[in-house]
Amino acid sequence: MSNALELRDLHVSIAGSHVLQGVSFDVPEGGVTALLGRNGVGKTTTLRAVLGLVPSTGGIQLLGRDVAGWSTHLIVRLGIGYVPEDRDVFSKLTVDENLRLAEAGSDALYDDVYSLFPELKERGRQLAGTLSGGQQQMLSIARALLNVRPLLLVDEPSKGLAPRIVSEFVAVIEAAAQHSTVLLVEQNLSVVKRLAQRIVVLDHGDVVHTGEADDLNDDLLVRRLLGVAGAA
Repeated sequence: MSNALELRDLHVSIAGSHVLQGVSFDVPEGGVTALLGRNGVGKTTTLRAVLGLVPSTGGIQLLGRDVAGWSTHLIVRLGIGYVPEDRDVFSKLTVDENLRLAEAGSDALYDDVYSLFPELKERGRQLAGTLSGGQQQMLSIARALLNVRPLLLVDEPSKGLAPRIVSEFVAVIEAAAQHSTVLLVEQNLSVVKRLAQRIVVLDHGDVVHTGEADDLNDDLLVRRLLGVAGAA
C-alpha cells in the first residue's frame, strides 16, 4: 500500500514555542487515520504545516510529491481538502457563495453535497454567519467535498456539536472515506473508534504511538497516552 502523506522529522516553532519537535508518521492511502493527543500537543499545527499555513522544517511527501516549502495555494491544487477546527466559513457571504468559492472546475459535485446536506440547498441565499454551529460545520465539510479530493484533512468535526448532529457527521465522513484518504483530528474516542482504521498519537510535539484503531480498546494504553478511558 502506498502512502497519501509522509512526514519526516517535522519541526514547527510559533511565537518562540517549539510546537512540533520532529514529527514523523505515514498516512496510507484509503480509509481514515486519526491523529490523537491531549489539547495543545500539536495536532492542528501538524495539519496546518502539511498545508503550508505555518513555516516548518523537515520532509513532507504529499501524494507522491515533495511539498516542503510550497505555498498553500500550490498544495491545495494537488487536491487537498481541509475542514478547519473552527469552521471558518465566510460569514458575510451566502451559503451558495461559500460553495462557489470552493469550486475547482466544472465537475463540482453539487448533487452529492446536497444529498448529504439538503439543508444547505434550502438555505442557499442565507448568510453563512447566521447559520447555527452545526449548519456552519455542514458548510465547512461541504466545501471540502465539493470536488474530488484524494486527501481530506479534517480537524475536530464533532467539536461543540449535539450528539445527534455528531452522528450525522460521522456518516458523512464514512461516505467520504470511500473515495478519499482522510486524516482526522478528533477528541471524541467513540467517533474515532467508528471511523478510523489507524491511529497516530502526539504528545509534547512528537509521535508517541502509532497503531491500529483497535489499540483504543486497551484502557490502560489509552489512559497512558490520552489521560482518558478508552470508552470515553
